[in-house]
Amino acid sequence: MDKEDILSESIPLLEIKNLQVERGGAVLLQLPFLEIRSGEIFSLIGSNGAGKTTLLQTLACLMKPSAGEIFFRGQRIESHSSIFEYRRRLAIVFHEPLLFDTTVFENVASGLKMRGIERSEIRKIATEQMNHFGINHLHDRSARTLSGGEAQRTSLARAFAIRPEILFLDEPLANLDPPSRESLIEDLERILRETRTTTIFATHDKVEALRLSDRIAVMHGGKTIQIGTPEEVMNHPVNEFVAFFVGIETVLAGKVIHKENGTLVVSVGGGRIEAVGEAELGEDVTLCIRPENVTLSNPSYQEMTSARNVIPGKISRVISLGFYQKIELDCGFPLVAYVTHTSMENLSLREGKEVKASFKATAVHVLRRGKQIIMAKEE
Repeated sequence: MDKEDILSESIPLLEIKNLQVERGGAVLLQLPFLEIRSGEIFSLIGSNGAGKTTLLQTLACLMKPSAGEIFFRGQRIESHSSIFEYRRRLAIVFHEPLLFDTTVFENVASGLKMRGIERSEIRKIATEQMNHFGINHLHDRSARTLSGGEAQRTSLARAFAIRPEILFLDEPLANLDPPSRESLIEDLERILRETRTTTIFATHDKVEALRLSDRIAVMHGGKTIQIGTPEEVMNHPVNEFVAFFVGIETVLAGKVIHKENGTLVVSVGGGRIEAVGEAELGEDVTLCIRPENVTLSNPSYQEMTSARNVIPGKISRVISLGFYQKIELDCGFPLVAYVTHTSMENLSLREGKEVKASFKATAVHVLRRGKQIIMAKEE
């Protein structure tokens, strides 16, 4: 690799600085810094109104920012000509498929025709993409007759056909039924990994983001609250908002009453919890415990366990969540566990029953109150 290639690899594919979007006097987006690396799948997650679509459309130059700069391969996008050239290098798929009133083949081939590609090459590329997304048998079908899943597959095939340097996905799976959604996300995951297409993916579904992403940005109020790998965001949230959003059901306020060799003993409600983390003796902290890290057993069962926390509790509520059951416990403080239907039957779990809840000290994420990161920053 020569010096020019090394320099190119070190430059982010897309970078923003001090970006702000205002509409009607309201600030919709405010990001001091963000970079997207070549070949990565970068997801934007957050609830409705968090700013995901606004950021995606601004990065795609479909919405003009009020302030700030956008750089593509180190070059600032500012003039009309640079915006036009940049747009030719990207593709966008929205949550509602936007198809021409013609056949599937003509839709997939449309971007190639606009670029003046030879007819034989157009047919080859379009057919390849239709095969990738399992719609080649529909090539002569009118787009008006397609199901939601078929229409979105056509939109994606059209986007990949032009071999974009950046692919923007705005909740493309949001309106699909569960079987169509699962089938499409499998194909999309495979194709993104095979092509290494740089992708910015806006979604409110954390499961989709976990499955597809190299990095995730959690958004709230037009700001990025945390940016990191799926493991970092899911298991090491920077504040309570992120913890709740990524599915950490137990979030507890407490005070450090003992500290030894990196292990903390935290007074919580009517009990104590051991955790591994950074905090000072006497400091107020917040503890985050994922429900899948909590194991339940009968009080009389004397099992061998490496868990530092073995706490008696009573089941206050049982909620069915399809493939598993959500168990809400009163342990002197609220605690949530997930169990399978088999475990539910084997342990005869029901509301009012007393159980033991076990979890490791390393499964407890410690947040230092007052020292939480409010705005995500990157090195």
